[in-house]
Amino acid sequence: MIPIAEPILGEAEMANVVQAVKSTWISSKGEFIPLFEKQFAGYCGAKHGVAVSNGTVALHLALKAMDIKEGDEVIVPTLTFIATANAVRYVGATPVFVDSHPEYWCIDPSRIRGRITKRTRVIIPVHLYGHPCDMDAINTLAKEFGLRVIEDAAEAHGALYKGKKVGGLSHISCFSFYGNKLITTGEGGMCLTSDRLLAERMQALRDHSMNPVKRYWHDEVGFNYRMTNIQAAIGVAQLQRLDEFIEQKRRLVGWYNSRLGEVSGVTCPPQMPWARSVYWIYSVLLSGCSEERRDRVMAGLMKDGIETRPIFYPIHIQPPYSSGERYPEAERIGACGISLPSALTLTEDNVDYVCQRLVARLRS
Repeated sequence: MIPIAEPILGEAEMANVVQAVKSTWISSKGEFIPLFEKQFAGYCGAKHGVAVSNGTVALHLALKAMDIKEGDEVIVPTLTFIATANAVRYVGATPVFVDSHPEYWCIDPSRIRGRITKRTRVIIPVHLYGHPCDMDAINTLAKEFGLRVIEDAAEAHGALYKGKKVGGLSHISCFSFYGNKLITTGEGGMCLTSDRLLAERMQALRDHSMNPVKRYWHDEVGFNYRMTNIQAAIGVAQLQRLDEFIEQKRRLVGWYNSRLGEVSGVTCPPQMPWARSVYWIYSVLLSGCSEERRDRVMAGLMKDGIETRPIFYPIHIQPPYSSGERYPEAERIGACGISLPSALTLTEDNVDYVCQRLVARLRS
């Protein structure tokens, strides 16, 4: 089976884990956690990092740190992994959906204004499939209305917006280090911010809101959202290779684009002139497609030994959030999109085979 994704773990990761184990600091204390926080924040151009147990709780922590609560509204794209909207529900707020930009699939800034109300507090743009959102347009709108911005950068480690890395372009950014991401800690995530007060609040909330001076005294209801030292040990080693991984990913994309770019009925993943996508998962759109046809193509590829995924289903059509609203661009992309194998372990021959079988399945 040619996998959709596969982590690359080597001797450096192993050495760091052994060092963490030998130190006996294997839980949420140890040298690797602050090191990973500092190095990853610096890489993304932020001042503070708060390592957490996964990307979803990173979003929850960010919203709690901003005191978002019941009665508030948070603007999110409908075309994203459902965790973005779930985190809004966790704090009792209401996710307000916005359609996708037809060219680059992320939240469409031109459609945000019409969704802002007196209850709106936050905009969460998602750098979808590794492509940055138009952050200037979003930040300008947020400033006009006095809103906060949280980047959901779970899929976009190292992506560039106008030459600047995502993750340092908003009040707080949230990352995931799940096993299929560009760098991984197995599970794990991180919040980044350049606001010292927000960082301190997230650090407290992450650890049961325990008073830093008066041990076992808790100033408010907090959470156990801590990352382990072993996870951070892997993250430190992975971060050293992130730029290498990005270049490998872009080489993989070049192989795919050269084979699929001229295929009728297939649209390759976008990259706007102002962006450098990291192409987390290489995803294509099939022209004039339906969800049923897409699923038939995917089933055929599975028989060919090729693992695929559908592009995310828009959140507004899913049972927890179904409201009858329509978002045509997100629905079109969601129904027609296929994510192809994107592991950095793939060879050019693997890509050749995937593309040949995809074209054959489309014509059958």
